[in-house]
Amino acid sequence: MEHYSDEELLKQFSLEQSRNYAYSLIVRKYQQKLYWHIRKIVIDHDDTDDVLQNTFIKAWKGLLGFKQESQLYTWLYRIATNESLNFLRSKKRANTTSIHAIEEQLSKSLESDNYFKGDEIQMKLQKAILTLPEKQRIVFNMRYYDETPYEQMSEILETSVGALKASYHIAAKKVEEHLLSN
Repeated sequence: MEHYSDEELLKQFSLEQSRNYAYSLIVRKYQQKLYWHIRKIVIDHDDTDDVLQNTFIKAWKGLLGFKQESQLYTWLYRIATNESLNFLRSKKRANTTSIHAIEEQLSKSLESDNYFKGDEIQMKLQKAILTLPEKQRIVFNMRYYDETPYEQMSEILETSVGALKASYHIAAKKVEEHLLSN
């Protein structure tokens, strides 16, 4: 695959004759990164695939109107994050159970996941992360695993850098406390 900048891809996408090709290149460029971002939020492989597909459908529908006020990567991550949160909210509504029941379900899903390749320590860390509220979990994963700069997270999550730093600090403390207590 040739390596195109986002600007080149968006330019090709804007032309009707190269739109499908440009879109397939965008999907190939960002599919794996978005998959793992979504996977850390929804946990289950099949659910992740569904959310990823919805993310790319929304991207397709919105790309012609994309104003390039942010980077393509940031815009796609914002869509993926919102789709993931919407998926979890709909799952909670469908189950009409408590948040703790959903966390337990996600934890069991992680334990039975054939795709999870971590050792016992990684499993404990993942379970600790699952105890965090959704938004703290997203901030923790983006900062800890992806090393996403706060400024970029601020664009993706549409919140202030200060709030993100506070959220990450609180999340890290909760994870640490959970690991020390188990």
